[in-house]
Amino acid sequence: MDLNRIAVFARVVETGSFTAAATALGLRKSTVSRSVSALEAELGIRLIQRTTRRLSLTDAGRAYYERARSALAGLEEAQAAAASLQTEPRGLVRITAAVEGSASLAPIVGAFLLRHPHVRVEALFTSRHVDLVKEGVDLAVRAGVLAESQLLARRLGSSDFGLFAAPSYLERRGRPRRVADLARHDCILYRPEGGTVTWRLSDRRGRGEERVTVHGQLQTDQLLFVQHMLLEGVGIALGPATYFAPLVRSGQLESVLPHHVHRGPAIYVVWPSRAFEPAAVAALRRVLIERLPAALGLSWTG
Repeated sequence: MDLNRIAVFARVVETGSFTAAATALGLRKSTVSRSVSALEAELGIRLIQRTTRRLSLTDAGRAYYERARSALAGLEEAQAAAASLQTEPRGLVRITAAVEGSASLAPIVGAFLLRHPHVRVEALFTSRHVDLVKEGVDLAVRAGVLAESQLLARRLGSSDFGLFAAPSYLERRGRPRRVADLARHDCILYRPEGGTVTWRLSDRRGRGEERVTVHGQLQTDQLLFVQHMLLEGVGIALGPATYFAPLVRSGQLESVLPHHVHRGPAIYVVWPSRAFEPAAVAALRRVLIERLPAALGLSWTG
């Protein structure tokens, strides 16, 4: 099996054309085309349907790529790890995460930069979806279902969401005693699909899951804005427990129904599949995989 042919095929899939793959690999377009044809002949199956306007993967090609990209990524990571033992990480690493992730990433990235003075990090914190390949971003921290098949990912775990409110709100409206009581409270809706949302809350004491439909005047897609509104006494919010824990410890917020939690989405470190990955990118990825679960208070279940 010629690994070079597999790598060329993967780059054609990732870039979407023989021309773009040839440019990325520094090869002639004809060389790329012959390499893919030779791989197909070796396997005895058609991997890519070619037309004058576009390329498309066959079912066999899609299945082969899904398996091959993970194997190639493992080889690239092993190579980068070996190279990093001989070469000091240097150069630019571009990373993106949600806005609310900045506080957790700051100490990790800061320690990494102090350890590697020849590395520069460009951090993009945004709520929009960043196309890593098109925008040239090396690493991303993402939550939820991952859709892009051309990306590689390492699952870090999932986070518990808890209920929080300011003491001023609870003194004014009363403290909920049961999950059902939340339906009569003003709730801050974080990333809802409409004017109401159903919260699913599991009892840590093993008493099962309960659901309640909540309402509120405010809905937002920014966790920092949720925090500000909580401190203003606007209502009760469901949010990442580790994010709001410092405000609970300081007395600015209270935990509401502390035995009840919602299992949050899975958190991943994501990166494009690339040959010859810079040592700095591989080094920062390894640090994120090692330290982020503790920084975010993640658990492996859920």
